[in-house]
Amino acid sequence: MLSYKHGFHAGNFADVHKHMVLVQLINALNQKPKPWSYLETHGGKAHYDLTDEQAEKTGEYKKGIAPVWAAAQPPTLVANYLAQVSAENTGRLLRYYPGSPAIAANMAREDDRIAIMELHANEYELINKYFKRNTQVAIHHRDGYEGVLSMLPPKPNRGVVLIDPSYEVKSEYQEVARFIKKAHQRWPIGVYAVWYPILEAGLHRAMLQSVASSGIRKVFVSEFYQKSSNSGRMFGSGMMLINPPWQLEEQLGSVMPWLERTLAESDADSSLGRWLVPE
Repeated sequence: MLSYKHGFHAGNFADVHKHMVLVQLINALNQKPKPWSYLETHGGKAHYDLTDEQAEKTGEYKKGIAPVWAAAQPPTLVANYLAQVSAENTGRLLRYYPGSPAIAANMAREDDRIAIMELHANEYELINKYFKRNTQVAIHHRDGYEGVLSMLPPKPNRGVVLIDPSYEVKSEYQEVARFIKKAHQRWPIGVYAVWYPILEAGLHRAMLQSVASSGIRKVFVSEFYQKSSNSGRMFGSGMMLINPPWQLEEQLGSVMPWLERTLAESDADSSLGRWLVPE
């Protein structure tokens, strides 16, 4: 079981990996004038203060966004991601970190639409307050899987679904796999991005296999490892992408060596990018 209250982990290496990929997915959507929809199953607070008690207690951002923020001349994909972090801060001072709802909202154009699910009452109150003046963003206090499914296919009928649960219980992995199968049936042309933690127990493997055997095509997996696999902690971050945009495999492959040099410990495995199911 993984305890993953995100206030303690905002801006860590997994966020860097996840949000760098998310920014690239939305950038690809923005290459065409046609509007898009963004839906998310677990929104969180959307905005995190890296100086608050939770963030400072773990200090995980210090080995995540902090060295990436301080790096000179980062690759284009990283620079695009950093632009979204910069939008939450003033000058070169790194204090705030955007959650994925904030990133999507910052990148949205006039006709794009965003729907965020958040079941936790306190988190819902905070994210609702953050977006109270943004009419493009709808915040729903409901179960993320049920809520997103009820909105598929969305209007506009192109876009991204981000699935980013806490995985606090082991059954969450298979719940994600079941959700993906149902969602893909309702909206087969959508882009689905699933974040998952990589732990020694390897529970994510059964989730990936379940999706791989479902008949869904065009499934790509990106995994970034920060620590040794026997570290006893979350040592890697995974993103399973269904219907990823053209050339994403090459783009991520080109940036991962830089991310390894910047964030990975010396005994960490090399990052991985592979087609779980080809087109």
